[in-house]
Amino acid sequence: MNEFEASLILRAGAELLAVESADPRSEEGYGAVKANLSVALESIADALLNFEAASPTANRSAGWVQDLRRVADDLGN
Repeated sequence: MNEFEASLILRAGAELLAVESADPRSEEGYGAVKANLSVALESIADALLNFEAASPTANRSAGWVQDLRRVADDLGN
Protein backbone atom coordinates (compact mmCIF):
# COMPACT_ATOMS: atom_id res chain seq x y z
CA MET A 1 0.00 0.00 0.00
CA ASN A 2 1.30 3.46 -0.78
CA GLU A 3 0.53 6.79 0.83
CA PHE A 4 -2.20 7.59 -1.70
CA GLU A 5 -4.02 4.33 -0.98
CA ALA A 6 -3.63 4.91 2.75
CA SER A 7 -5.09 8.40 2.37
CA LEU A 8 -8.12 6.95 0.55
CA ILE A 9 -8.73 4.56 3.43
CA LEU A 10 -8.42 7.43 5.89
CA ARG A 11 -10.90 9.49 3.88
CA ALA A 12 -13.37 6.60 3.64
CA GLY A 13 -13.10 6.04 7.39
CA ALA A 14 -13.75 9.71 8.09
CA GLU A 15 -16.82 9.66 5.84
CA LEU A 16 -18.13 6.53 7.56
CA LEU A 17 -17.52 8.10 10.96
CA ALA A 18 -19.47 11.20 9.90
CA VAL A 19 -22.43 9.06 8.82
CA GLU A 20 -22.37 6.85 11.91
CA SER A 21 -22.08 9.83 14.26
CA ALA A 22 -25.53 10.96 13.14
CA ASP A 23 -26.99 7.91 14.91
CA PRO A 24 -28.71 8.91 18.17
CA ARG A 25 -26.74 6.20 19.97
CA SER A 26 -23.45 7.78 18.91
CA GLU A 27 -22.92 9.15 22.42
CA GLU A 28 -22.11 5.59 23.49
CA GLY A 29 -18.35 5.22 23.50
CA TYR A 30 -17.74 8.89 22.77
CA GLY A 31 -14.66 8.91 25.01
CA ALA A 32 -13.09 6.08 23.04
CA VAL A 33 -13.96 7.79 19.74
CA LYS A 34 -12.28 10.99 20.94
CA ALA A 35 -9.19 9.03 21.97
CA ASN A 36 -9.02 7.29 18.59
CA LEU A 37 -9.45 10.58 16.74
CA SER A 38 -6.70 12.12 18.83
CA VAL A 39 -4.28 9.36 17.87
CA ALA A 40 -5.35 9.58 14.22
CA LEU A 41 -4.76 13.34 14.12
CA GLU A 42 -1.29 12.86 15.63
CA SER A 43 -0.55 10.30 12.90
CA ILE A 44 -1.79 12.68 10.21
CA ALA A 45 0.45 15.40 11.63
CA ASP A 46 3.39 12.97 11.50
CA ALA A 47 2.56 12.15 7.87
CA LEU A 48 2.50 15.84 6.97
CA LEU A 49 5.90 16.27 8.58
CA ASN A 50 7.23 13.35 6.55
CA PHE A 51 5.90 14.86 3.33
CA GLU A 52 7.34 18.20 4.39
CA ALA A 53 10.80 16.68 4.89
CA ALA A 54 10.78 15.37 1.31
CA SER A 55 9.48 18.61 -0.16
CA PRO A 56 11.64 21.26 -1.79
CA THR A 57 9.31 23.86 -0.24
CA ALA A 58 9.94 23.61 3.49
CA ASN A 59 7.43 24.70 6.13
CA ARG A 60 4.43 24.77 3.81
CA SER A 61 2.34 22.71 6.27
CA ALA A 62 3.90 23.71 9.60
CA GLY A 63 0.77 25.59 10.65
CA TRP A 64 -1.45 22.62 9.79
CA VAL A 65 0.76 20.28 11.81
CA GLN A 66 0.54 22.60 14.82
CA ASP A 67 -3.24 22.87 14.47
CA LEU A 68 -3.66 19.10 14.14
CA ARG A 69 -1.55 18.49 17.23
CA ARG A 70 -3.49 21.12 19.18
CA VAL A 71 -6.84 19.52 18.28
CA ALA A 72 -5.43 16.06 19.05
CA ASP A 73 -4.32 17.30 22.49
CA ASP A 74 -7.75 18.82 23.16
CA LEU A 75 -9.50 15.60 22.18
CA GLY A 76 -7.13 13.54 24.28
CA ASN A 77 -7.81 15.53 27.44
